[in-house]
Amino acid sequence: MANLPAIILLLLLITLTASSSSAAPAPSPVTKYVNHTVGGSIGWYFNSTSNTSFTNYSSWAASQTFNLGDYLIFNTENQTVIDTQNATAYRICTADDTSDEGTFVWGDNSLGKKTIVVPLVTEGANYYFSGNGDGEQCQQGMAFAIEVGHGLGLPPILNQPPPPPYTPPPAFSPPGSVDGTNSGFRTGAGTMGLLVTFMMILIA
Repeated sequence: MANLPAIILLLLLITLTASSSSAAPAPSPVTKYVNHTVGGSIGWYFNSTSNTSFTNYSSWAASQTFNLGDYLIFNTENQTVIDTQNATAYRICTADDTSDEGTFVWGDNSLGKKTIVVPLVTEGANYYFSGNGDGEQCQQGMAFAIEVGHGLGLPPILNQPPPPPYTPPPAFSPPGSVDGTNSGFRTGAGTMGLLVTFMMILIA
């Protein structure tokens, strides 16, 4: 029985070592705003021949960390993007019946390759899906949900945007932009002070 205190001490040390080694590492602090190219090199495309999206956009989104002030870069062709905080609209793949101020349409149906740039301006759950095909493309995988963290918070350019027309500074121009000029539109079910942050750059 003389070794009992030593055994107890050894067990305590083993327990403390195991618990400290199994603790999850602290998340890295956010140090910058990030441009997230949706779908990576594949882009935001729908295969009308196979009636499927070109990639699993939900899996892509799950591999990313999103924060306020980041941008989603949709490299696409003949596509629109529905941007909403309405989970029901996302689930049924239509924004037709929504009247809230948190649902917007980015882009247009003009032909040709383009880049649609969407700023992340609302913390929490955000949903994105294709506005083409009366919801069919969304139902076949052209959709994803993300959780937006606070990060560094909104930069001044998004928090208090200047009056239109608005041309972003070079630091916020998406990769592959030709000249930073804007064309296209963003429409919403209600008013919102961030309408002027929309940028759609045509790719030659």
